[in-house]
Amino acid sequence: MTERELLDLWAKARLHIVVSQLGPIFLLISSVALTVFGLQDAPVTVRYATLGILLASGILGALIQYGAATEGIAIAKDLASLPEQSRAARQVAAFAPWLNVVRFVTPAIFVVIFALLLIALV
Repeated sequence: MTERELLDLWAKARLHIVVSQLGPIFLLISSVALTVFGLQDAPVTVRYATLGILLASGILGALIQYGAATEGIAIAKDLASLPEQSRAARQVAAFAPWLNVVRFVTPAIFVVIFALLLIALV
C-alpha cells in the first residue's frame, strides 16, 4: 500500500474511535443525570432495562474501539516500515503506542462507571 492509502486508513480508524465513543458517553451522562432526578426510584424493570442498555452499548463501543485501535496500530507499523516517510507518517507511527489507551484504559473506565451506576440503581 502507498503512504497515502495508509494515511487514509489511519484517518478512518481514528474517526471510528471517536464516533464509537459518542453513544456510550451520551448514555452514561444521561444515566447519571437521570439518577440525580430519581431513576433509582423507578420500577426495578426500568432500572434493569437502563443497565442493560448501558451494558450493551458499552460492550459494542468497546469492541469497536478495540478493533479500530488495533487496526490503527497495524497501519502505523506499516507506515513505519515504508522506506521513505513523510512527517505525517512518522507522527502517526510515533503516536501508535497511545492507541493502547483506547484499547485498554477507556474500556476499564467504562467498567468502573458502569459498576458505580449498577450500585446506584440496584
